This record gives sequence, C-alpha cells and structure tokens, in this order.
Amino acid sequence: QVQLVESGGGLVRPGGSLRLSCAASGFTLNYYNIGWFRQAPGKEREGVSCISATGGTTYYADSVKGRFTISRDNAKNTVYLHMNSLKPEDTAVYYCARNRVGTMTFQRSAYDYWGQGTQVTVSS
Repeated sequence: QVQLVESGGGLVRPGGSLRLSCAASGFTLNYYNIGWFRQAPGKEREGVSCISATGGTTYYADSVKGRFTISRDNAKNTVYLHMNSLKPEDTAVYYCARNRVGTMTFQRSAYDYWGQGTQVTVSS
C-alpha cells in the first residue's frame, strides 16, 4: 500500500541545520509532485515546499524561502527537505504528502496520502 515515512527531525539550536527525508513506497514516486507541510501547536497545517515529479520545479513558502531547499532522488524513492538557518518559529511537526492533482499547490485537498510526521524543535 501507499506509504510515506518521514525521518530526520530532532532538536537543533537556532541557526542550525537539519535534513528531513520522506521515504515513499507502494507507488511510483516519479509520477507525483510531493509537498512538505508543517503544523505547530495550536496552528493550522501550512505548506512549506513542494517539488514537481521530475524535480525540475520547486516552490517555497515565503517564510522559508532562501533557507530551505527541497530535492528528490527518484531512484531512492526519497524526497528531502534541507533546512538551514533554523529559527524557533520553524518548530513544528513536519509532514510530507503525495500530490494527486498534478499542479504545484499548497492546498491540502490536493494531497491524498500523508506521512506520520517528524518533530522539529528549534531551541537554545
């Protein structure tokens, strides 16, 4: 069955870096755009970044532009989120999700399968 499994979260100091991974199984990854989302306590889940099926197009939320980089290795069935210059406000559970509609969007209704999430905490 379709599965997405995030890993790589943890506790990091402000200004630090983390790399999140999203391992996909049960479907052909290179047919799908993939998105990263995050949800902080008491807040709505928000889109962070998304990448096209071939990796040729990427999109970022304004809050992470210039600090985060999304990439994918279809041969390894994995999508990555490289996070640099982390801030306390980046603290959240981070989720990857499969885009079912084929357009680059952060609308959650466009995504049909979600991972379980990985916690990122930025604190000194």
